[in-house]
Amino acid sequence: MTIPEIEQAIIDEFSNFEEWLDKYSYLIELGKDCPAIEEKDKTEQNLIKGCQSRVWLSCSQEEGRLRFRADSDAVITKGIISLLIRALDNQTPQDILASDLSFIDQIGLKEHLSPTRSNGLTSMVKQMKMYALAFSMTNK
Repeated sequence: MTIPEIEQAIIDEFSNFEEWLDKYSYLIELGKDCPAIEEKDKTEQNLIKGCQSRVWLSCSQEEGRLRFRADSDAVITKGIISLLIRALDNQTPQDILASDLSFIDQIGLKEHLSPTRSNGLTSMVKQMKMYALAFSMTNK
């Protein structure tokens, strides 16, 4: 699936919930399915700066596509990073760099997060795009 197709699927899923409490519960459930980072990758280098909670993100490249793994010590944050991974995992660096991740605004995620969690979300997106940029440079 392309990033826009995945984003639309996420938007459709979140439209099933009217209350934000239900959306938070769904985020927590999504976090339980987050592709787990290996313990050896829970390093300072993989820790995302700017997040209130501790969030580790690793990235590797397989056949020209990026593979993300993550973990967090906060359940909501783990749900947020799992959404981002769902949208960007197994995509090319170029597609990741070109994506605007408009689903974040369309599901109302940023506006329903505390300022510190919202900053964390921005930091997660930035880190994923930095990985994409780094891998796109090594492929030249």
